[in-house]
Amino acid sequence: MDKIKSSPYYLPNPNGQIKSASPPSSAIVFDINQAMLDEGKKRAIKLGYSDSTDPSIDWVQGNSEHLPFQSDTFNCYTISFGIRNVTNIDAALAEAHRVLKKGGRFMCLEFSHIPNPLLSYAYDTYSFNVIPVMGQLIAGDRDSYQYLVESIRKFPKQEEFAEKIRKAGFKQVTYKNLTFGVCAIHSGWKL
Repeated sequence: MDKIKSSPYYLPNPNGQIKSASPPSSAIVFDINQAMLDEGKKRAIKLGYSDSTDPSIDWVQGNSEHLPFQSDTFNCYTISFGIRNVTNIDAALAEAHRVLKKGGRFMCLEFSHIPNPLLSYAYDTYSFNVIPVMGQLIAGDRDSYQYLVESIRKFPKQEEFAEKIRKAGFKQVTYKNLTFGVCAIHSGWKL
């Protein structure tokens, strides 16, 4: 409680209660798969989030290539390990740009490509020979893990994906490799 009292984001009101000085926050969790949304909502509830908590969380099912939101609505659009599975990446990026407000930020975390040839060879060898087998042993599902490995290799390399983001209208596009390029975080701004 002492930390809250000394925080610049909370102000005491006349009743002595602590009131947030920041505007209320909200998030929309969006997925094409309703079962995934249902599972996410269950996990959120276990962590103490509900329909009445701040931040508010809405769970919306739909296609990222045709978002059911008005233009210029959101401050931030994030996607993690999902854009690789979109049928038309360019359409999904255009929709992300459309729904962001001016000054809004697009951020994408996705599996990527290791630029070092030796490390890339080692990672490919591991990916194609170990990951599907582990998927079979642990989850009883070799095919999904085989798809995972193949979809990662088909996804554009970091600079190619950055160019797609630019073509969608984003500015100041950057990316940062994580774990030697196994994953990358791409960012762009709607200016």
